[in-house]
Amino acid sequence: MKHALITGASRGLGLALAKALADDGWSLLLTARGEEDLMSAAFDLGARALPGDVADPAHVARLADSVPELDLLVNNASGLGPTPLPRLADYPPDALRALFETNVIAPLALVQATLPALRKRKGAILNISSDAAVEAYEGWGGYGATKAALDQVSNVLAAEEPDVAVWWVDPGEMRTRMLADAVGPEEAGAAPPPESVVPALLRLVGSRPAPGRFTRGALE
Repeated sequence: MKHALITGASRGLGLALAKALADDGWSLLLTARGEEDLMSAAFDLGARALPGDVADPAHVARLADSVPELDLLVNNASGLGPTPLPRLADYPPDALRALFETNVIAPLALVQATLPALRKRKGAILNISSDAAVEAYEGWGGYGATKAALDQVSNVLAAEEPDVAVWWVDPGEMRTRMLADAVGPEEAGAAPPPESVVPALLRLVGSRPAPGRFTRGALE
């Protein structure tokens, strides 16, 4: 049996991917901050759940202790930052520090904590990125900077850990609460649902290509 740990798994892409992996027979450990939604999702999927904040080192340690065997780590949990999205000239430095803590430092800390298990199984790391990491969208500078940093963290990890596959994926716009918070419910409602990108992610995990950055279009 294969084992996966998915962060941000109570809704959106994390939950959609968890459902697909559960259907494929994977053993799952799910985490997210929203305890009620997380526990409900885990019950429905027959998965284990450990609610908490991935930016909390103690929670990261508990997660790592809970997965002595690990084939796939999905760093999906992410923060958006202040809304309405501020221009960089107006971005509160403390808010940007907090966003880097959630979107960059926390995923790396979880990678560090689970690397022994991943190395043992020659597992894989899937970091969820964004087109904001490489494009200049007004108002998206803070969020985009964190995703650009996560991309480079992934890139270097791939070079340093040859026995662990590392992919960083831009799934494109999806109909999620985060997108609605950023652009409004009407525009977000026109985006495809998270479930639509899951088949591409399953192909990625199943085919185990060379490490690198992938877009949704490249995977379909």
